[in-house]
Amino acid sequence: MWTPLRAWRGRKSCSKFGVRNSEPGFSLNFSVGLRFARMKARRILHGALVCAAAMWAAGPAAASERVQPRSEAMWEDALAAFAAADLMNAPEPGGVLFVGSSSIRLWDSLESDFADAPVIKRGFGGSRLSDCVRLMDRLVIKYRPRIVMLYAGDNDLAEGSTPEEVLERVKAFAEGVHRRLPETRIRFISIKPSPARQSLLERARAANRLVQEYAASHPALDYVDVFTPMLTAEGTPRSELFRADALHLNDAGYALWRAVLRPFVR
Repeated sequence: MWTPLRAWRGRKSCSKFGVRNSEPGFSLNFSVGLRFARMKARRILHGALVCAAAMWAAGPAAASERVQPRSEAMWEDALAAFAAADLMNAPEPGGVLFVGSSSIRLWDSLESDFADAPVIKRGFGGSRLSDCVRLMDRLVIKYRPRIVMLYAGDNDLAEGSTPEEVLERVKAFAEGVHRRLPETRIRFISIKPSPARQSLLERARAANRLVQEYAASHPALDYVDVFTPMLTAEGTPRSELFRADALHLNDAGYALWRAVLRPFVR
């Protein structure tokens, strides 16, 4: 069997074009091997180009997990608890409804922080704007609130949504509520910056800016900025406002929110 090593050990002669081996069969075997190597290299290059083209066409979606639809069954325990609370003490229409993700759910002092307002707390942890839109009838419309304080979008970005997708979900929520409850004010609490999600800071800033611009032209939507006061002078999230997980607010964080939100709860 011919091998490159055996061929190299054969008789050689030189020419101006390089080394030439005069052992019988060397030229044929060398040519076949060279063609095979070139074909293999072309196949590898072609495969790499196909993969690169697919990744380019997919854009950012290939780099991050897209938000997947969720079943309402995921929230059945929370929804059942809300329904039980409504049976025991049904909120009167015209209340101030706080709805959204864990930043609402974990706000233990919410009712006492706004004791002069008829607060309805309906936070469900891990939720996204898309979940708030889908559960709008059960979590918003049924209460016929005077004001809706919405906090969501943080988890959307963390799961791969773009700022533009966040805006589209805010639009869907605002339009859905306004169509059904035209007298209700909707206040979007800006996506907060957090140390745990500092890599999402610029995306959160972009999403907030888009929502703020949209709210300026919407008849029932207001933008509430908690993003800016939660940053240091250097533009990083203020760690003293967060629990040990660097994601959820501590008492100092909620005190800041209370001060910012108070004018919008009246």
